[in-house]
Amino acid sequence: MDELHNPFAPGAGSAPPELVGREQVLQQARLILGRIKAGRHARSALLVGLRGVGKTVLLNRIQQLAEELGYKALLIEAPENKRLPALLVPKLRHLLLSLDRMKGAGAQVKKAIGVLKSFAGACKVKYGEIEFGLDIKPEVGSADSGDLENDLPELLVAIAEAAKARTIPVAIIIDEMQYLTEAELSALIMGIHKLSQKRLPLLLIGAGLPQLVGLTGKSKSYAERLFEFPEIGALNERDAKNALIIPVRKEGVSFEAAALNEIYRDTKGYPYFLQEWGYFTWNLATRSPITLGIVRKAHDAVIARLDKNFFRVRFDRLTPREKVYLRAMAELGPGSHRSGEVAKILEVEVNSVAPLRGGLIKKGMIYSPAHGDTAFTVPLFDEFMKRIIPDLKRSKSKRHVAPE
Repeated sequence: MDELHNPFAPGAGSAPPELVGREQVLQQARLILGRIKAGRHARSALLVGLRGVGKTVLLNRIQQLAEELGYKALLIEAPENKRLPALLVPKLRHLLLSLDRMKGAGAQVKKAIGVLKSFAGACKVKYGEIEFGLDIKPEVGSADSGDLENDLPELLVAIAEAAKARTIPVAIIIDEMQYLTEAELSALIMGIHKLSQKRLPLLLIGAGLPQLVGLTGKSKSYAERLFEFPEIGALNERDAKNALIIPVRKEGVSFEAAALNEIYRDTKGYPYFLQEWGYFTWNLATRSPITLGIVRKAHDAVIARLDKNFFRVRFDRLTPREKVYLRAMAELGPGSHRSGEVAKILEVEVNSVAPLRGGLIKKGMIYSPAHGDTAFTVPLFDEFMKRIIPDLKRSKSKRHVAPE
């Protein structure tokens, strides 16, 4: 069939042609946004889930919903090894300058710009390289202590008060939140707590890997009372099939029932994988309906692309020892496994691989669903590890993993 009309375009954060199975999450977001705008209390939300389940797509959609409701919505991605203040300052500067261009209540906005300058200076963000556009001095004594847990809440309150003076709510939307440091996460939580207490029109919508729930609880024990934690997982069979059926139907094409069943078995309902299978089966099919034979013909091409891109980019970040550890996990199959089981596969003492496990959690490759358990953050990564490393090389020592 004509590739020009292929409705599927899989990519990192790319919106699928049909966003199905996420209605409840989006309705929850609408409710939160609506209540905050109305000056009522609502918990902020942190979406949690594995790689490839569509968290970024949902954040983009929530940003759109917020803007439709009159919000100023800031979308930020928190990459590894980049500080939160450096991510926030340019976005907040842009926000405040847009508020300052509006009529009325200028004093609160100008004060917030001064607080932002103080914050940037205290956090050593080179705001001098950022054109603020106004001759406003830093607000001495506000958000300038150099202690992020003190300064960030003061800054967020100043921003929210400026937004309130303009009667414009603000949504800060942060992706990949598991990469924030403990101090950054703690400061952010404290800021949201102050905003909630003051009923100010600024909320946080975030997303991250499953360990984000534990990280927030570890950072501040009251975090569970400030946030909702919607779990974003694989689609159920009905929704997974609709994610394929609806887009091709709009092009006058259909799938055979057996073809849909096969794709669901291959993808386990994970949205990103559904998009890849949809893309390849469309391009291979010569006519409608798309058959089981086409799906099976597409299988090797889909796996090759996933191995080269989706899986490989994560694999290449690993050290040799980390690869061995993950290959041992893969030997145990899908799902979560006790740390002791992994150590047993490696023929080492469990405490000898604890630092290795901790490093892999920080890299976002694995997480701990429960104390002592370990699972992959990337769906189907166990199958990839078996393909890329067919034979597991165990340590020769029963006391430690072989050095790099």
